[in-house]
Amino acid sequence: MPLTDKTVKGLKPEARDYKRADANGLFVLVRPNGSKLWRFRYRFGRREKLLSIGAYPEVSLRDARDARDDARKLLREGLDPSAEKQARKAAAVVDERGTFRVVAEEWLAKQAVEWVPEYTKKVRARVERNLLPQLGSRQAATLTAPDFHRVLKRISDVGHHETARRTLQNCGQIMRFAAMTGRAQGDPTALLKGALPRPKAAHHAAIVEPRAFGDLLRAIEEYQGSMEVSVALRIAPHVALRPGELRRAEWSEVDLDSRLWTIPASKMKMREDHMVPLSRQVVALFEEIRPLSSRSTFVFPSPRSATRPLSDMALLSALRNLGFDKETATVHGFRASFRTIADEKLGAEAHLLEHSLAHAVRDANGRAYNRTTHLEDRRVLMQRWSDYLDELRGGAKIVHLKRAEG
Repeated sequence: MPLTDKTVKGLKPEARDYKRADANGLFVLVRPNGSKLWRFRYRFGRREKLLSIGAYPEVSLRDARDARDDARKLLREGLDPSAEKQARKAAAVVDERGTFRVVAEEWLAKQAVEWVPEYTKKVRARVERNLLPQLGSRQAATLTAPDFHRVLKRISDVGHHETARRTLQNCGQIMRFAAMTGRAQGDPTALLKGALPRPKAAHHAAIVEPRAFGDLLRAIEEYQGSMEVSVALRIAPHVALRPGELRRAEWSEVDLDSRLWTIPASKMKMREDHMVPLSRQVVALFEEIRPLSSRSTFVFPSPRSATRPLSDMALLSALRNLGFDKETATVHGFRASFRTIADEKLGAEAHLLEHSLAHAVRDANGRAYNRTTHLEDRRVLMQRWSDYLDELRGGAKIVHLKRAEG
């Protein structure tokens, strides 16, 4: 006799498994733990086989009968229901791996090995905020240029043109990774070139007039905040590093005897070691901070925890407290000050300035210079620069030093 919902609901567990048949090969298996499992018994290729349908009550009697009927239809078509079920599971796994979300996560994990942590965090936030809510569940292979354009246009329409541009760049990187791993045919975002408004060029505010820069240096000398911030802020103009590279300095990287600071590639934007010759003035500043931070990994530990470096806002906030607004000066802007003033006032050679800024510098054959190339010349330059900053801070008379004729 066929089962009823009341009958199935009333089945009680016993000491051993037992079965109750419905019809046409469908039965319910009752386990000692009380679970009730639907099974369909059939023959395929002269062999008796079982198809698992699901558990009651998640799968009702009616649903179980529908599944049995679907399986019987496959049998009439010469197909094995169990094999078809496994094929659907495999396809579902492939589908899951092919979603834009999964591809993006794999791409981010791959890039994180090469990027500095702060940049990885920034890109991940951009992808998770701007792309995954709208595109995450879609198959990467089905996404088109209009799909991406609709998402990017919403960002651009509220005035975030630079964010839209960077997000478009990330879309292209993710889709090229999808194509490389066989989950897309190509990068449809290549068709969006010129589709977004061009953002206005943004530069870090910098003081490039010597007397005004001298005023800034004098103000920094008067800073009354924590010693970690004070010393970092006084070192910053001398070394012309990016703020993150300075903040995350570690004692293991600094050799004061050799007057050399070697920043590992993992911390550098260009992913290459960067060697920073230290002037006498900078060595003295490192010596000043050493009694305070020598027990920390970091030269400039956070005042709140010696296991972390200064926060990314610490130095910038110090400049604001000294009265320099964001349109006037930034810590990153010290790099532009160095590049401009050292060129115009010290007559420094362009390739030495570029090396000092950790920019890619290539020889006549297009090959990147070895990291130790021109190191001694850069030592001379950085000492001249520190001496010049002392003159500016002291209010010395400013003179132009012409570049020697070669």
